[in-house]
Amino acid sequence: MKVYDISQEVFSCKVYPGDPAPEKHVMLQIANGDVCNLTAFQMCAHNGTHVDAPYHFIKGGKTIEQVALERFVGPAYVAEHNGDVTAEDAMAILEKARKTDSQAARRILVKGKAVVTEDAAKVFAEAGLLLYGNESQTVGPEDAPMAVHLIMLGAEIVLLEGIRLGEVDEGTYLLNCAPLNLGGSDGAPCRAILMSMA
Repeated sequence: MKVYDISQEVFSCKVYPGDPAPEKHVMLQIANGDVCNLTAFQMCAHNGTHVDAPYHFIKGGKTIEQVALERFVGPAYVAEHNGDVTAEDAMAILEKARKTDSQAARRILVKGKAVVTEDAAKVFAEAGLLLYGNESQTVGPEDAPMAVHLIMLGAEIVLLEGIRLGEVDEGTYLLNCAPLNLGGSDGAPCRAILMSMA
């Protein structure tokens, strides 16, 4: 079994425009005579590789600890696409995934510079996806992400954003992207990994 780390390193990660970047604070250092090394940090829940809960865009939506862990862990399908994901593209990705593994087709990860359109978001919502992941810091257009988020989070699709799939081929994997248990939060950082199923 091969394990792929598809997460960004936190302190050098990509940050959505306008969000604060992670900050690292060294509290203690053995080199300075302290008893141990101790690090504190501060970050936005949506820095780097993270997941969105419905509450991110929906008043009264589920917060991150209310989302079932089963959505974050299980078979997933990696598809490659660059540019806008149209409704036709979304249907083609789902069809290819279903032919490979019907369970993996419920968690779709897209490799490449892909932007989900509103029409594609509706296709994914109607398909009953558990999770959708992409490499950019947001699923929709960066300058207007709200509509796509409302459609997908409204269907309770977990959004896994900021993953890195450069070393991963198209196909089926086992995904684990369980988030930190940040009670009442609209999202949370995660250490996303894929495991080959062969």
